[in-house]
Amino acid sequence: MYFSVIIPVFNRPSEIKDLLQSLSQQDYNNFEVVIVEDGSEIICKGVVDEFKSRLEIQYFYIPNAGQGFARNFGMRKAKGEFFVLFDSDCIIPQSFLSSLFNAIQKRNLDAYGGPDTADSNFSILQKAMNYSMTSILTTGGIRGKLKDKSKYQARGYNMGLSKVAFLKSQGFVDPNKGEDIELSIRLKKMGFKLELVEEAYVYHNRKNTIWSFFKQGFSFGQNRINVSRYHSGALKIVHFMPLAFLLYWLMLLFSILVFPITNLFLLLGILIFASWKIAVFLHATFQNKSVLIGFLSIITSFGQLSAYGLGLMMEGIKKIFKG
Repeated sequence: MYFSVIIPVFNRPSEIKDLLQSLSQQDYNNFEVVIVEDGSEIICKGVVDEFKSRLEIQYFYIPNAGQGFARNFGMRKAKGEFFVLFDSDCIIPQSFLSSLFNAIQKRNLDAYGGPDTADSNFSILQKAMNYSMTSILTTGGIRGKLKDKSKYQARGYNMGLSKVAFLKSQGFVDPNKGEDIELSIRLKKMGFKLELVEEAYVYHNRKNTIWSFFKQGFSFGQNRINVSRYHSGALKIVHFMPLAFLLYWLMLLFSILVFPITNLFLLLGILIFASWKIAVFLHATFQNKSVLIGFLSIITSFGQLSAYGLGLMMEGIKKIFKG
């Protein structure tokens, strides 16, 4: 099977160097790389040229269109029979493409989604953010850890589809607002087989600051509402859990300011919230073998859940009143 690896880029030449370096070390070599420079002011062509002797690469520059439409452009230019999509801030394990090939063949997949994790050499903040994005105690329970692999909704940082599936679906219909989830739902409705491939994971080298990470969480909440504009069943009860988390701690804060501390209901609420934070600390500390990452994970997890819930609420109100 000949893969086409599609990578949209926006002002991130240093990330592309790390990504291409990891692709040049794959143990499966029947693939090309298609770089789509999405209106960047800081272009990566010089970096791409460094790898032309080690990888089969196509490079294109287009006016800024958004990552979904940049991926569509790349897939239209690609020569492969199966398209693999990565974000530019990913690093790919050496056995990724061989693992993916085996899964596609064994399970007869038309499309797939894969999980993300943190490499051992990532910073402590990156590892804390990764914990918040992947843990069962946050939103990670719906992001790459499903028992029923067919229920997975692929994310754009690590997903793919066959050329046949792309031609019939025409790819992404939105540039950057939950476009990956929308396409996942639409492919399944069209009868294509899309499943989670757990062994096809990537190292997600997030370069966020704490603030930009929370802003990203806010946009994820907005995106879930945007997807529901295309698919009425896209919103499930589980997607409202971050909103419930946000409202819970806001009501708890209000109660602390208004009611005596001896109020039993208030004390119970404080105990539940404190138990969650202790659970996050212990789980993150054990998983990463670092007390500091455990403490940071409380902050990143609290902010990520709250920001997602706020984004969901704000965009939901907008949808109700403006459609």
